[in-house]
Amino acid sequence: MADGIILAAGYSSRAKTNKMLLMFKNESLIFHSINGMMPFVSHIFVITGHYHKEITDALKDLKDVTCIENKNYSQGMFSSIKTGASFVSNDFFILPGDCPFVDALTYEKLLQGTKEMRVPSYQGRKGHPLFIQKHLIKELIDEPDSSNLRDFRNQHDLEIIETNDPNVLKDIDTIEDYLKLEKPLRKPTILNKSSIK
Repeated sequence: MADGIILAAGYSSRAKTNKMLLMFKNESLIFHSINGMMPFVSHIFVITGHYHKEITDALKDLKDVTCIENKNYSQGMFSSIKTGASFVSNDFFILPGDCPFVDALTYEKLLQGTKEMRVPSYQGRKGHPLFIQKHLIKELIDEPDSSNLRDFRNQHDLEIIETNDPNVLKDIDTIEDYLKLEKPLRKPTILNKSSIK
């Protein structure tokens, strides 16, 4: 079974608050990200940084979820990806924590793909999460800090999987984005909290 990496290390500078813990339908956005991914993975590693304590405290009771602090989070998202990659041992998903409503069918389609790296798209636009096969873990970890995920992705055979899921493009960058959540682009398949292992 695959592993999951959820990125939650940033400053949330555009939102001007810890957006991972903003509430939607009685749960935090980071919880929705975890809940959507959990049926398709054996374990999720949440990579924290600027808000490490707050996020860790909020998720401490969830089974099969481990918060990992990236002490170099100020170096950018790729440093968090490399931190997460050092903990996974299976094929894995990478999802920004502020992309909380990816549909279950999207995860299924990514798992059914054939190439070593896979990404969902909606109306021709690539989105999240990214799926990477485990044989690329060491290569990813060994990438120079000056690199980025796009450069790494472009070095490999990428499978673009078209979906009917606009939520692969929908991330919560600003408070304005958050306030629009009552009018989602499409109702996602979200499990109840009791469904988490």
